[in-house]
Amino acid sequence: MRRFALALSVLLLVTSVLGFRAADRVTAGEGGDWLTSWEEAVKASKESGKPILADFTGSDWCGWCIKLREEVFETEAFKKWAGENVILLELDFPRRKQLSEDLKKQNAELKDKFGIRGYPTILFLDGEGKELGRSGYKRGGPDVWIAHAETVIKKSDG
Repeated sequence: MRRFALALSVLLLVTSVLGFRAADRVTAGEGGDWLTSWEEAVKASKESGKPILADFTGSDWCGWCIKLREEVFETEAFKKWAGENVILLELDFPRRKQLSEDLKKQNAELKDKFGIRGYPTILFLDGEGKELGRSGYKRGGPDVWIAHAETVIKKSDG
């Protein structure tokens, strides 16, 4: 029994250490990962040819951000669509959750660069960081939000 307890303790320790190392990536499930690194998102966009969906959010305090996440981003329909169509990038400005200093700095610089004034603000960007369009919370669930996102993306193609 002591060996089991020791093995379990080691497993929990390793899992938590790995969790901290992965702190700059937020898992979104089957639809892919929500990246938190601008550089990773740009690289993935260039490699795949998919636009970046950058979510400027106050994940732990912004009511509309939480509503968008729960009603759209956490749904299977969105995850499937996102996995096929965009690179997900979360740029968070939490009040309670701690971010690394590098992540805080990156997010603040991108907020200033793109003139973000409120949350949630969703930017669609190409692999060079050029803005293709903006969005935010849309009432109606994932189907309405996805249809709107596709319209924004298609306008930039033409």
